Amino acid sequence: MKLLFLACLKPKTGNHTTAERIRSHIESAGHICELRDAGEFQSSADVNSLVSHYPPFEGALAIHLYRAGRLLLDVQLPFGVIFGGTDINEDVKVEHKRVVMEQVLRKARFAVAFTAKLKEEAEIHLMSQSSKIYVQPQGIQTEIADNFCWTEFLRSSGWHYENVPNILIILGPNIDPVLTAEVKSAVKRTTGVFLAHERSQQEVHAAMKRSFAVVNSSVSEGMSAAILEAMHLRVPVLARNIPGNAAVVQHEVTGLLYSSPQDFLRQSQRLLSDQELRERVVRNGKLYVEEHHCLEKERETYQQLVDSLHSV
Repeated sequence: MKLLFLACLKPKTGNHTTAERIRSHIESAGHICELRDAGEFQSSADVNSLVSHYPPFEGALAIHLYRAGRLLLDVQLPFGVIFGGTDINEDVKVEHKRVVMEQVLRKARFAVAFTAKLKEEAEIHLMSQSSKIYVQPQGIQTEIADNFCWTEFLRSSGWHYENVPNILIILGPNIDPVLTAEVKSAVKRTTGVFLAHERSQQEVHAAMKRSFAVVNSSVSEGMSAAILEAMHLRVPVLARNIPGNAAVVQHEVTGLLYSSPQDFLRQSQRLLSDQELRERVVRNGKLYVEEHHCLEKERETYQQLVDSLHSV
């Protein structure tokens, strides 16, 4: 089966990593899966032009109901969708987007939510059939770069061994120019906070492994792969208490949740001073990922769902 897969593919982002992993699952079952950046297309007409090429596509898949799913509305192919997180958490608040996403979900053969909470929110806001939405947590695998140099990483992040007891390194691609400028300005004014250049996933995992803790400060998440990767690497997690994070981080069991800057400081200090707490969340976090975020189970789910596109 030849499948078109649309997703937001900004390099070295969680979306890109997730899309590549799912594409690999599909192709391991013998299908052809062409992964394309949704940003390449302005409308369904552009997608129709692509799918008409010979040999023709026989099905489609999209991550994010609005950014990618809307491009499939007028395409004559059976398709499935995967909730991105911001579509259900944020875009449903904008009525014209909500209406479009409801149409996409109605036409889709199936939908995948990373958490039961995300499925519940979709059913509430998009009037969806419960039986159409499958819950499949992200499968997690980690790989540490062999040639990673911690000292060089710190130096390239601007850290020159200042006399500070703790440092915070912000790591990730520059996606939003306005936000990036604000962050850079704030970093310059703040002692002990540094901004690192984007790295490969293997280098990120190596940096995580050498860190005391991994912090997630997102205000909206579908399911943070970075949190789960940190758990898998036996690194404590400090995450903002939002639904997407709380779905995978159980406070004081698999990690620590915080609700304000002051609370973040309190939880950080606990992690620094309480060795038993640190050991407990590391141990439980690793067990949680191994039990609930199995890569093989994720592969099996997507292969079955893609097969259902062909069989109907």
